[in-house]
Amino acid sequence: MNVLENEEKPENEHVVESAMSSAAAIDGVAALRSVFQRVNQAAEKAGRVSDRIRVVAVSKTKPVSLIRQVYDAGHRSFGENYVQEVIEKAPQLPEDIEWHFIGNLQSNKVKPLLTGVPNLVMVESVDDEKIANTLDRVAGNIGRKPLKVLVQVNTSGEESKFGVEPSGCVRLAKHVKEACSNLEFSGLMTIGMADYTSTPENFKLLAKCRSEVCKELGIPEEQCELSMGMSGDFELAIELGSTNVRIGSTIFGAREYPKKK
Repeated sequence: MNVLENEEKPENEHVVESAMSSAAAIDGVAALRSVFQRVNQAAEKAGRVSDRIRVVAVSKTKPVSLIRQVYDAGHRSFGENYVQEVIEKAPQLPEDIEWHFIGNLQSNKVKPLLTGVPNLVMVESVDDEKIANTLDRVAGNIGRKPLKVLVQVNTSGEESKFGVEPSGCVRLAKHVKEACSNLEFSGLMTIGMADYTSTPENFKLLAKCRSEVCKELGIPEEQCELSMGMSGDFELAIELGSTNVRIGSTIFGAREYPKKK
């Protein structure tokens, strides 16, 4: 813990912090309701049933108190990008939260993640056989039920993005399904372009990948999820078939990264 955190703060500072936290929580709950209204509208526009679309509230950098307020409003699906963050937060929150890990995952972080978050329901960012094999091995060693995973596909072609190339998604999905008995292949995930210039093409490409994967694996497309769409493009993603949208700043507000010293 930082030394400054141990210093006693003036009483009025605690009051201000408490008020700010309460205001943020109220805004978060209101924003969550607004997101669900927009999900319903997008689904209706696309002729889809909204209860087949999961909203993952991405709580990256947000305090446990704010997550708890959104939980108390009835929400259960939450997502985190960093292993250290989720293994610190999960024990402080109710066990019926369904955690999704959506960030890049390194092999040496798999055991801490799986042992530290028993209620982890899905890893959305499997992008090569090595991480799939590690997840499979650790899940088997700790005796947990099969872990749902999504194969992350780099549909934008950006070098800065993680994900298997679209041409390799069938092979990786097949590996997960056939060679990883402790994993449950559940679908595909992608991240659209940051400036949204080619987002429709990114999402359409993921849907095309799903068709190819399902044909090769012999499974119905309805059983293969599409995780695509974030705060800036989730309505478009729903119109193009997303079953899992990852909403962070629209619910929780702008990210709060620690200031560099």
